[in-house]
Amino acid sequence: MDNAAQEAEAELEAFRRRWRDEVSTRNKRPVEAGSSTLNEHKEPRLPNVAPVASTAGPSTARRKEPTDFSEEVAPKAYHDLPDKEEELKLGTEGQQSHDRGLFREPTSALEHYERAVEKETQGQLGDSMKHYRKAFKLDDGVHEAYKRKHFPPSAFKPKPTHFNPSNASATVPSTAHHSLHGGASALPPTLKQLVEDFSTLRIEAPPPATDASPPQRSFFGELPEEILSQILKSVAMKDVASFARLSQVCKRLAFLVLTEEAIWKRVAVGTEFGFQAMPYDFTCDIEGFPLEASDEIARFLGAHDNPDEIVEVLPTPEERSIAFSALTEQLLHSTYASSWRQMFRSRPRIRFNGSYISTVNYTRPGATSTNTLTWGTPVLVVTYFRYLRFFRDGTAISLLTTAEPADVVHHLTKENLHDHHGNVLPSSVMKDALRGRWRLSGPSSTIKDSLTGEPETEGDVHIETEGVVPKYTYRMQMALSHAGKGARNNKLAWKGFWSYNRLTDDWGEFGLKNDRAFYWSRVRSYGLGC
Repeated sequence: MDNAAQEAEAELEAFRRRWRDEVSTRNKRPVEAGSSTLNEHKEPRLPNVAPVASTAGPSTARRKEPTDFSEEVAPKAYHDLPDKEEELKLGTEGQQSHDRGLFREPTSALEHYERAVEKETQGQLGDSMKHYRKAFKLDDGVHEAYKRKHFPPSAFKPKPTHFNPSNASATVPSTAHHSLHGGASALPPTLKQLVEDFSTLRIEAPPPATDASPPQRSFFGELPEEILSQILKSVAMKDVASFARLSQVCKRLAFLVLTEEAIWKRVAVGTEFGFQAMPYDFTCDIEGFPLEASDEIARFLGAHDNPDEIVEVLPTPEERSIAFSALTEQLLHSTYASSWRQMFRSRPRIRFNGSYISTVNYTRPGATSTNTLTWGTPVLVVTYFRYLRFFRDGTAISLLTTAEPADVVHHLTKENLHDHHGNVLPSSVMKDALRGRWRLSGPSSTIKDSLTGEPETEGDVHIETEGVVPKYTYRMQMALSHAGKGARNNKLAWKGFWSYNRLTDDWGEFGLKNDRAFYWSRVRSYGLGC
């Protein structure tokens, strides 16, 4: 009996040995594959890329055919991100209850499903799966409830191709190229007729509370047209979005918002949100120092060293302003149907009251240990964010971090750049931020296209930033486009990403396999101070 037990134990031990050898052999292959895949998924911010020819720099993107980067589906954006530090202050009415609701654990199946969708969007797939399981455990039809709440059937009704609210005849000639009230707006004919019907309306007073109540007054309705226009202009200078939302108040304000071209002209040519704030040439260096002062010093020293040399005279700010105004007027009539509102809406421009955020999620196989007995290969989910914030003086901030937008955007300021941040400070996320500069491409730029020699076409953003080490600088080229049917200039699509080695004068191009486009998100704390 003992001999049989010993033989059985020997056979079992031999089987175990063969099984371990088989598992070890199988685990060696994923390790090798994982190490090679790891090299492919290195973060694009590392400067040790393969050098290429100097001609393969930023001009490479222009050799490709023009691509439309626009999207019809609205992106995941973070609008009006609150400041966590402000919310945590004592004595702020309503903030304590807001915080309790923000961090309250979901209880119903629908709340678990909504939290799961939120976590999945942020790339936290483990937490997302946990909430999905709880949601379906409580209610196996929770996905139908989620669809009814967030995607009602009315949102999917097919819209008519030709909207005709006034039942106008189909034989009416198209006047989309014509203007409203002396070249004011390029509107569709039906919408133009509808807005013209609003011109005779007034801002009505609210109805009395009861039949015995005296009639109430409409103070806005009693204001002269000139004063009302000045009030609307002040609102537009403070926040263009609030000015546009005034059209939802009443028909009279809708008429003024659509037809007051003087206000839209002030917005379009102003320095708050308009094209006067768009630098079409670099106005500073990467560290933020103005270029004009450096050029003046260089010309002064050159004139003393070489008295016979002809010194180039740069245009004065007044001459630049005159040339900019002439070009703007030309584009207004040739491209935007003499409508300042259409020009401000459709012409490429950068938004300053928010930041552009890119959320990157990808998976890669993890390395397995030969000492563990497992049949599967671990999978790693990599999530990080890229942030870009632009300033009116031509400077920019670029940041790559794993911190979420609510923890970053309020510290994305010049004051927090290259400060001595501790690990416990709220602004410690800025320790890896890079200074930079930016400009828009366009006919106003003095830089010519490297291939054709003609003025650049509008629509691209050129960004130059510091490198992670001093010998490198980074250069990015983005395409301005839109995401969503009603939004404009809220997306930056990648066209190229390069690294320049100052010591060897070589260009290296980063791969953009995992990187995603940037989407604009509004931040209330920015205001007009940037």
